[in-house]
Amino acid sequence: MSKKWLIFVLAALCADMTFAASQQEADRLGKDLTPIGAEKAGNKDGTIPAWSGKADEALPGWAWGKERAGFSKMTKEEKPLFTITPANVDQYASKMTPGQVALVKQVPNYRMDVYPSHRNCVVPSSVEERTKMNALEAKMNADGFSLDHAKAGGVPFPIPANGAEAMWNQKLRPTGVGFTFQNGGSVLSPRRGTNDYVFYDWELTQFYPWGAKGAKNVEDSGKVELYGYYKYSAPVALVGQALVYISYLDKIAESSYYFPGQRRVRRLPAYAYDAPLIGFENEYMVDIQNMFWSTLDRFDYKLAGKKEIYIPHDAFKMYNFNTPHKDAYLKDEVNPDLGRYELHRVWVVEATVRAGMRHSAPKRTYYLDEDSWNILIAEDYDSSGKLWNVRQAWQIPVWELGGICTYNPFIQYNLQSGRYMSDYSVLGQKKDVQYFLESKENVYSSSFYTPDTLRAISER
Repeated sequence: MSKKWLIFVLAALCADMTFAASQQEADRLGKDLTPIGAEKAGNKDGTIPAWSGKADEALPGWAWGKERAGFSKMTKEEKPLFTITPANVDQYASKMTPGQVALVKQVPNYRMDVYPSHRNCVVPSSVEERTKMNALEAKMNADGFSLDHAKAGGVPFPIPANGAEAMWNQKLRPTGVGFTFQNGGSVLSPRRGTNDYVFYDWELTQFYPWGAKGAKNVEDSGKVELYGYYKYSAPVALVGQALVYISYLDKIAESSYYFPGQRRVRRLPAYAYDAPLIGFENEYMVDIQNMFWSTLDRFDYKLAGKKEIYIPHDAFKMYNFNTPHKDAYLKDEVNPDLGRYELHRVWVVEATVRAGMRHSAPKRTYYLDEDSWNILIAEDYDSSGKLWNVRQAWQIPVWELGGICTYNPFIQYNLQSGRYMSDYSVLGQKKDVQYFLESKENVYSSSFYTPDTLRAISER
């Protein structure tokens, strides 16, 4: 083998390898970096404050079952600093994503109310400890996209070397052991020229085995990333349809679907990537669930650095389960009165479909909040390079999780069809989502998520 060819081979191998942080880099955690890898310092302008480690707290009188808006100790009395509209969007465009600019310019009555920034995302001490361990020992497989090892309950790559590591931080971000919607909701806005909404009601439980008390390594639970159970109660065409799914660290999810008309459970081996989600009129790809639900093998992920962006944060009104549908879901947009934006730093990850692979959105951009690793904005581009879909997730510090920042509701705007889709929402659903730090029910056990269980509970 020639020397030139050997250099080429070594370079190719190194491109797919992940190297742990050095001890010197890991020692930055808790010093100039937060315990999960964000910059502690604020920005030069003072418009992004320094991270203090202080969590938001619920004001006296709040308990689960009451609406969250109005009970945030940090934000209750605040008013918007300014509002971004079509008249002034160019003035603020440098702090916006291309998709946000397009929404303001193209969607009738769309606006962004910008509030003072709060860096109130914190994690338990156990997450801090395991994140520091992961900085030195977490690693990916030679394929460049699947995870080989990480300590459970910690961010795997707090000092990411590439885009794939950043995406794994999002997939394994601190979020407790799981969440439950007793009565969740989704909405598909009317087609152009009509007034016909589609409203969906459903129940959902999602369980993260690596978040369970006593879990040691992420890979110890059969290389499972998460388990889920989902069942429709509306609209009529979908009533009784149900799904269990298991997502893995190194292969596509196993999905089993119950069709009540057939009284059968069927495996859905191709229910992944850009396959259309059942019942959503081709407006919803499977891999955008919860902002990102997929293995990393279809795309190359480039870490494009950090940027200051107005992100959805402290958006408690998006969790107001008593807000009537007619007040929340307007014809062209979700009511902007419910939104809240703050200036934060985000990691920018550019995803480009891999050679030999295909996807209906061959280019995507993800924006990950540095303080939580949550994907809060995502943009899809079509095969001609034209901006197609824009998604935003509504992050809050969750008081019952001790101030961990996470999200459930997200909204996608299809700039080409003119429709929007809202999912993982409680708006108008009369019940809030429940988050759990510890397993308390049988649904927070791996034995629940099987085709046999799905058949048994669906045929009652």
